[in-house]
Amino acid sequence: METEASRLKEIIRLDTELSTVQDLDILLERILTEARKITNSDAGTIYIKRGDNLVFSYAQNATQQKKLPPGQKLIYSTFTVKINTKSISGYVAAKGKALNIPDMYKIPKDSPYQFDSSYDKVSQYKTTSTLTAPLKTNMGEIVGVLQIINKQDSDEKVIPFDSEDEVVVQHFASTATMALQRAQLTRALILRMIQMAELRDPKETGPHVNRVAAFATEIYERWASRRSIPSEVINKNRDVLRSAAMLHDVGKVGISDVILKKPGRFTDEEREIMKAHTYIGARLFVNPQSEFDEIASIAALTHHENWDGTGYPGVVEIATGEPVLKGRWRKPAVLKGEDIPIYGRVVAIADVYDALMSKRVYKEAWDTDEVYAELRKMSGQKFDPEIVDVFFSCSKLIKAIYNRYPDPD
Repeated sequence: METEASRLKEIIRLDTELSTVQDLDILLERILTEARKITNSDAGTIYIKRGDNLVFSYAQNATQQKKLPPGQKLIYSTFTVKINTKSISGYVAAKGKALNIPDMYKIPKDSPYQFDSSYDKVSQYKTTSTLTAPLKTNMGEIVGVLQIINKQDSDEKVIPFDSEDEVVVQHFASTATMALQRAQLTRALILRMIQMAELRDPKETGPHVNRVAAFATEIYERWASRRSIPSEVINKNRDVLRSAAMLHDVGKVGISDVILKKPGRFTDEEREIMKAHTYIGARLFVNPQSEFDEIASIAALTHHENWDGTGYPGVVEIATGEPVLKGRWRKPAVLKGEDIPIYGRVVAIADVYDALMSKRVYKEAWDTDEVYAELRKMSGQKFDPEIVDVFFSCSKLIKAIYNRYPDPD
């Protein structure tokens, strides 16, 4: 009873904490982390429902993570599962009830669902006990599936999940579902803003902004960890940055179609007008009501600043776009080096990487090696050398993120 009471108390605490997480991807990570923690599980997966499918959206595996160098993350490929009774996750989504399986390799042959052990063979990991629960709204709608894997005892021996785990996980799943619905609504609202920008500039697509925001978040986390910034600060900033960075180019809604959709090179005058999208975007977040507003404003304003001070817009009055004049000769003040906020520095390299990697109406996608060579070339000029180094330390993860959000055909 004492263990159950402490677990329920933990869920009540998590109810409050999960309600503060704004970004969908960060929330999925947090849900899985906490579900594993309260059941002492080695691994887990979250699937999100899209149409008639479940999309493999997030996974964790402590055993596999230990095999990696410090600071590295596991890389997973995204795939979909049909919502039907043939697979375990599909069965749980179709039936809307949890499944507690003591040993995945001893599922009866006459069971409607079976376990595909090929994933274990590829990863060299044995999935034994699983507890799979639906993420279900209070109206009975399935929004996803939570699966936790390989419960461990105090000696790290894999044991089956018990009935108490079932109660706790299903209670937690209800809490997580409410937070998930809210985060999905927030993501949808942001993407609607992006769609407005996309009507003006075809480059501003949902996949593009999702990729740039995800790249920037990973780069920021690695940079902050290297600087020994406390984990609670990193997690809070990651959450806000992941959503805010999606709006880095939202100021393009204020630029003329004649310029945005021009197929050729800009004239000098057109280029100066185009530069205004930075402070126009920042202007949308004046009188900030939250850290989201502050970081979104910074990302919009500073993601075209260069490490050597040659970027734009420099130090300006956001309301007017007029440069701030400094010094004896009253010259426009520039931003350079570490005076450029970290959020601007990470979004800058994320945005350029994605632009070079992606096919556009005016260019073909660059080869990965060519992109890497260009980023190294711009280190110390356009980009913070430390951020370039951080980028390459997680380049495999960044490439996996790129593949996760493909452009439409």
